[in-house]
Amino acid sequence: MMAGRALLENEGRDVPVEGDWGCGEREWEDEEENTVDSHGVSFILAGVKLTRSSCLALILLLGLAAHAQQAPANGAPEIASEDSQPTFNTKVNLVLVPVVVRDEQGHAIGNLRREDFKLFDKGKPQTIARFSVEKTTPTSVAIAAAKEPAAIDKNATLIPERFLALVFDDLNMGFGDLVYVQKAATHYLDTDFRATDRAAIFTTSGRTTVDFTSDIAKLKKTIAGLRPQPMYAPLPNQCPDISYYIADRIENKHDQEALGMEEEETHACLNVDRISPEALRNIVESRSMQVLALGEQGTRVALDSLRDIGRRLAAMPGQREMVLVSPGFLTLSTEALEDLTELLNRSTGANIVINALDARGLYTDPSLDASKRPGVNPNTDRIKSEYARADASSEANILAELAFGTGGTFVENTNDLDSGFKRITGAPEYIYVLGFSPQSLKTDGTFHKLQVSLVNGKGSSVQYRRGYYAPTHAVSEQETAKAEIQDAVFSRDEIRDFPIDLHTQYFKPDPADAKLTVLARVDIKHLRFRKEADRYADNLTVVSALFDPNGNFVTGSEKTITMRLRDQTLARLDNGITVKSSFDVKPGAYLVRLVVRDAQGQTMAAQNGAVDIP
Repeated sequence: MMAGRALLENEGRDVPVEGDWGCGEREWEDEEENTVDSHGVSFILAGVKLTRSSCLALILLLGLAAHAQQAPANGAPEIASEDSQPTFNTKVNLVLVPVVVRDEQGHAIGNLRREDFKLFDKGKPQTIARFSVEKTTPTSVAIAAAKEPAAIDKNATLIPERFLALVFDDLNMGFGDLVYVQKAATHYLDTDFRATDRAAIFTTSGRTTVDFTSDIAKLKKTIAGLRPQPMYAPLPNQCPDISYYIADRIENKHDQEALGMEEEETHACLNVDRISPEALRNIVESRSMQVLALGEQGTRVALDSLRDIGRRLAAMPGQREMVLVSPGFLTLSTEALEDLTELLNRSTGANIVINALDARGLYTDPSLDASKRPGVNPNTDRIKSEYARADASSEANILAELAFGTGGTFVENTNDLDSGFKRITGAPEYIYVLGFSPQSLKTDGTFHKLQVSLVNGKGSSVQYRRGYYAPTHAVSEQETAKAEIQDAVFSRDEIRDFPIDLHTQYFKPDPADAKLTVLARVDIKHLRFRKEADRYADNLTVVSALFDPNGNFVTGSEKTITMRLRDQTLARLDNGITVKSSFDVKPGAYLVRLVVRDAQGQTMAAQNGAVDIP
């Protein structure tokens, strides 16, 4: 083993090389164009074949040249590499607004441009700094796998393209609704689940979970075992019978009509001859406060569950969809609204589409519910029915907000749950993502109402996120960079801001172990260097990540490449540089994700790969 700095001559060009060199077979096997140093950085030597024997000769050349080559005047290497473990934390940089535009027939429109949109924040026009169109149509491989799964090569590594988090709101669903939902979900798995899909099952109670898998039998068995898990169950003929919505009207909105209605209902259900107005009011208000506390707790638990599910889904490398099946629930408190906005922020930032199905089916007037006790006053019954309708509508609002706020689909008021389930398991064909940086945004956590319209939108409907809460602290440039890298690592989209190539090699020292090498070749001619005296300066962050066939993160490597290149060095590196990352793994199939970020130009490149180690 030898350390040093040298000039290696190749076809009249001097290429600087640094590092510790060795000639083991594992280090050089099949590497015909790369010289790799101990830090994982290499220069491309076009036309040079480095076999084991030529490696020994190369070390001798390096040793001789090291004595003849002068170090840089300032002692700084032209290229240095630093390894670190990748850490992924969710941060929000731009405000991202998913938008779905449909024609009069309800079909998603995908040919619009940035200048076709107008975006307003609290009524003030905003500059759309980022604009993208996400096309969610499956690839030809996915379509073929769905239509003729038998025709797909079973030995081939099918890269998962779509990850579905099937979320059943067992906290709020009754047994009657759940039975129909189970049938619809099972029918979907039998008819529309693709070979390139992975699904996981979650519940808002957290009591039933199955991680992402393609095992349809396991998914169906789990769905069949779902049961309602209410946080609290009202007693039969409970007196007074007050809903969370009515409790909020009485305690927070000081609605005297609602209070009087419940006092009259309570007097009737108590079935006593005499009771003072003060005692009656105390009973209603005491019960209202109890119901309000229970309702707020239930909402927070449901939103916390959705947030945790979103965090799990964000770690999957592909198209991400959350499918929420629920009768709806209320977000009445300020804290719940803030939690809802945070969930939308996180989902939008992670490119998660949330689709929702109202499990209640076709809408029926709550006043026609035969299980409810009839009132003694027709006028009171009328008022109670109006509140019940408002309650039912409010419970569905959160489902609509989650869907529209992430570019998803909301299906309600239908008993055809088979068709509804099929609709919500497919994202709109086109989703526009508008990004803007609010000017003079105060970090005060206040709500900002958004409005999106088309310059010429006659006959089109526009579905978009309704608003966001301002952050409570400033986001640094480092946080922004980490968030961008994280989003790219856990995506399957290929990014081509500058050219990169991904290659993999593996070596098996024994049947139970393997060493996998990921080589990233970066064309640095397209980078935006910063001139520092006689050097061209830039930093590259290179992340290589491995996932199993179900999309679960296995391991990763992060390297920071610091470049301070002289004019002549930059001119010589026509073929770029190669960064090497090595992993100790077990035999099996792996999905490889490579992401490279240029610090100076703030541009990125990303590619996908797959390797099957027998």
